Amino acid sequence: MNVTREFFAARAAGWDDRFPDDGPAFAAAVDALCPPVGGTALDAGCGTGRALELLRRSVGPTGCVVGMDLTPEMLTEAAGKRRAAAASLILGDVGCSPLRDSSVDSVLGAGLLPHLADPLAGLKELARVTRPGGRIGLFHPIGRAALAARHRHPPCADDPRAEPVVRALLAEAGWQTDLVDDGEERYLVVATRLRGP
Repeated sequence: MNVTREFFAARAAGWDDRFPDDGPAFAAAVDALCPPVGGTALDAGCGTGRALELLRRSVGPTGCVVGMDLTPEMLTEAAGKRRAAAASLILGDVGCSPLRDSSVDSVLGAGLLPHLADPLAGLKELARVTRPGGRIGLFHPIGRAALAARHRHPPCADDPRAEPVVRALLAEAGWQTDLVDDGEERYLVVATRLRGP
């Protein structure tokens, strides 16, 4: 079994209970991403679907929301919380997506980047499915330093979320970085899909 899938499968039940205060941070991240009304929003690595209803409100009734996750147990939790009413849930690997080229307007990746086996390949794949001018938001409810302290180690310089690293990865994958906010309260990177290959 995939290491990431195994990790989240064991923690799916009760996942939301471990982070009861994250709702406002998720809402602020979706606001910063600003999915267009009538557009298609992808929650890449959606887990239990905490952002699905927020994305649905942003794109409105004429838009489309897709939640994709590698872990069936997480999708079962999302469905059990009735979050499937806000989105189509897909069991799939973000790094090898079944979505068509340029079929998405906005991508939210909450806690996604450190769980990608190959962050560059994953960001390229997300660029493939995102239309030129579309946006990606890479998000975590607390900043890297606070998260590292929680796990009792210093932030790693080669962490794919570190500002110079994530900027370089995004540029190589076909994205233009618009925002890097790595403070105590959140980690949020917003980037725009460039035209061309």
